[in-house]
Amino acid sequence: MNGQMKTINQKIAIEYLKFFYPPLRNEINQLSTQGNFAGIMQATINYLKDLLQESKINLIAHHIKLMDWIYRNGNSYVRDMIENLFVRSFESFKKHAKTQHWKLLYEYMPVSFQLIYNDQQKQDKIFFGK
Repeated sequence: MNGQMKTINQKIAIEYLKFFYPPLRNEINQLSTQGNFAGIMQATINYLKDLLQESKINLIAHHIKLMDWIYRNGNSYVRDMIENLFVRSFESFKKHAKTQHWKLLYEYMPVSFQLIYNDQQKQDKIFFGK
């Protein structure tokens, strides 16, 4: 497989996130100097929640697809962080979105994220009775 891309590690993921989220560049830079990848993921989630309040569903869907690209190409640490923070945040999106907006977001969501989200929901029901 010539030209196969290197697996995205935390540092490479940060560079992509700076590019994908221009309004967050300063915050991402600050958090990356502290080695706070979880904080960077949370900043992206907060940004998307702000877009949700503005009903910018297409833009959110675009950012979810970009995150899926990082996820699919990420190493195990990057994948775990995306699963445990980014995808986990979808439940909050669902609670704060209008029903039709959530349905659209879910439709636009990559299948990999739908599967992770649904599995998380099943696990929560088993462990927490939610």
